[in-house]
Amino acid sequence: MLDRRMFLAAAAATLATPALAERRPPPKPAPDARRLTARVQLPGQVAFALLGPDGQAGPQDLALATAAIAPASTMKAITALYVLDRVGPERRFQTQVIRAGDMLILAGGGDPVLSTDDLGALAAQLAARGEAAPARFGVWGGALPTIPRIAPEQAEHLPYNPALSGMMLNFNRVHLGWTRAGEMSVEARGAAASPRAFTITAAAASQPQLFAYRQEAALEHWTVQRAALGGGGSRWLPVRLPELHAGDVFQTLCRARGFALPAPEVLDRLPQGEVIARHDSPLVGELIRDMLRYSTNITAEVLGLHASGAPDLPASGQRMLGWLNAAGLGQGMVLADHSGLGATSRMSVLEMARVMAGPGREMNLASLLRQNPLEGDPSGGPIRGEVAAKTGTLNFVSNLAGFVTSPSGRQGSFAIFCVDPARRDAAIGQEMPAGVSQWTRSAKAVQRDLLAAFAARLS
Repeated sequence: MLDRRMFLAAAAATLATPALAERRPPPKPAPDARRLTARVQLPGQVAFALLGPDGQAGPQDLALATAAIAPASTMKAITALYVLDRVGPERRFQTQVIRAGDMLILAGGGDPVLSTDDLGALAAQLAARGEAAPARFGVWGGALPTIPRIAPEQAEHLPYNPALSGMMLNFNRVHLGWTRAGEMSVEARGAAASPRAFTITAAAASQPQLFAYRQEAALEHWTVQRAALGGGGSRWLPVRLPELHAGDVFQTLCRARGFALPAPEVLDRLPQGEVIARHDSPLVGELIRDMLRYSTNITAEVLGLHASGAPDLPASGQRMLGWLNAAGLGQGMVLADHSGLGATSRMSVLEMARVMAGPGREMNLASLLRQNPLEGDPSGGPIRGEVAAKTGTLNFVSNLAGFVTSPSGRQGSFAIFCVDPARRDAAIGQEMPAGVSQWTRSAKAVQRDLLAAFAARLS
């Protein structure tokens, strides 16, 4: 009689033979990203480049790879690398209160995130000293060049297109509020205090345009189309005279603490004197992380100007391009600023992906970028893998650049630029042109599908 153990062993050996063993189906081939873009219904162009861990790309990893396209806010990823290399992550920018004879000076050091509450803390330091009231009060913003607006072609009222200088407050924007009765307020919004902005006025008017702006001596005047106000509401407006605005707010905060300052005057030159109060910005590394996360244009431009020392944004963009060129990168790029807001910047997805694969990897940019930035977006399919990337959005431009890591742990660098050139050119400067929301949603669906294909390709 066959021993039970011998029977089981024989049965196991039989089942283990190749002829009878259960076979797994062969793995599905990675989807071809080029075919994905060929069948989508997104009007315009879809360009992409995927570079493997070795920095190389196969033919199926490239589409319109050398076409010159507006980078939008993906430009901020390059700016982050430039600033990390030229300025370093440990630097801070200092706002000072200086006593120079009979003058008190509020001296900006180019802090892009200085807030009303920070000025309040400076006012408290000053009041605690028991200083005598000065005869003159000056504001100096010469640590950086004064630039009236980031992108002149953008609409005047857009809050993400403010003036730049070495003295900035609340991202150089003010809060406009209005009631159903038509009453308006303009404030320097803070968490602890929101003083009135006396150098900026707003009023309802019967006018064809939504907003109108004019400067008159030391004042900024906004008028808003009365028919568009409806009930109560609010929005942000850009500041165009930043030194006077910051000086006015500081004067109000000091007065609330019993320290009287005369009307502010803008200084072209910083006199020598004693620093009697100061405020330090966060570390540059922290500023970069927040700039990449919240895509703040003013922070990108200010950090880029600090890094380049240039007198204006086009010259600063050229110096950043020179930095790339010295590393053998940036072929065919046109860099007009550091935020990507300007209309004339251009680059290819291949060059952007090469920057990510080169200095991006060397400086560990992935740790500063948003993780899975398309997560939660209902459009497109699931992505098996991890993504660290910077988004970029303008009217009829939707871009993404960074790093994708497959479930097996292989990491590639990539760039995806979606653009509808004709509608983009027609919508420059508009706040919300017709059709842009649906087009952007469709572009993000394409990006999700491409990222899924990239992750599968790297597996």
